[in-house]
Amino acid sequence: MKDDIINRVANSKLVTVNLEDYYPKGQRVLFNIKDWLWEGLVLREKDFRNQIAAFNWSQYQDNYVALTCSTDAIIPGWAFMLISIHLEPYAKKVVIGNLETLETCIYQDVIGNLDVSEYKDTPIIIKGCSKKPVPQNAYIMLANKLKPIAKSIMYGEACSSVPLYKSK
Repeated sequence: MKDDIINRVANSKLVTVNLEDYYPKGQRVLFNIKDWLWEGLVLREKDFRNQIAAFNWSQYQDNYVALTCSTDAIIPGWAFMLISIHLEPYAKKVVIGNLETLETCIYQDVIGNLDVSEYKDTPIIIKGCSKKPVPQNAYIMLANKLKPIAKSIMYGEACSSVPLYKSK
């Protein structure tokens, strides 16, 4: 008698949620203001404002932008706000920080707007490996969003998942 191989994973009610599927399109850009500072250290307001006014902001159309200063300059808060006001008509999102901070903020919006009602009382695997730069914080945000409704939450792949949560 021949035993048939049964794919128990395919026949189970397990649902895999892959954050990579929600990765928004758009270029991620790190905008460094150090070149707009006098000697890379001092923000001279008049010069700074003139550079902002003359700059072509439209090149950031549909981009995600992280504003930063790579020198030890002390940058007043209004400087980043002024830049963001000029980027607002073009960029999809503007944050202060590095590209990881930007990606985390993007996913905060994505997960915040994610309808998870279809996962009610469902065993879920949050897929771990990703070819896109999904930030670690996104996995935490997703797990916390799913916890109130999921039957169980695991992390990894169906063949080697780590249990994280089981409803009572």
